[in-house]
Amino acid sequence: MNLDIERGSLEGDGVRIGIVQARFNDTVCDGLRQACVSELLRLGVLAEDIFLCSVPGALEMGIALQRLARTGEFDSLIALGAVIRGDTYHFEVVSNESAAAIQRVSLDESIPIANGILTCDTDAQAEVRIIGKGADCARVAIEMAHVCATLTLLGISPDELDADVDADADADSGGAAKAVSNP
Repeated sequence: MNLDIERGSLEGDGVRIGIVQARFNDTVCDGLRQACVSELLRLGVLAEDIFLCSVPGALEMGIALQRLARTGEFDSLIALGAVIRGDTYHFEVVSNESAAAIQRVSLDESIPIANGILTCDTDAQAEVRIIGKGADCARVAIEMAHVCATLTLLGISPDELDADVDADADADSGGAAKAVSNP
């Protein structure tokens, strides 16, 4: 038995991306951002469709991602940061809580979020992962934007889809939305 597997496209044209970048461990975070944005542009996301904001550290990611999600302006979000182990338990707290916040926002707000917060034992480990992780987050964000758009359409009938398109066209032109009724 052969089953079709639905996969999201890596075509970035028309995909709107919001990025939240931590400033703590700024050299690593700046590298993540550069790799991520380069890959987004390479895949066809327009520069004007990328919004970037920075926060102090990984623990501040959750609220910034939530606020971006609630604008309704983005198809996918990306979290970029680096947590590097020190001599205290703080590493575990920041790593676990930032990951939990990202997942919670993604599920609560129904928006894909690529988690690009590196959690490493050393600066050297983080530096080795910068380019790969930044680019990977770009691909994940685009693919998941397409997957979520496809999954959203699964439960919509063609008539409902046509009505939504008509309503959007009327709203864009300043006209009143047409009422749709079944005979």
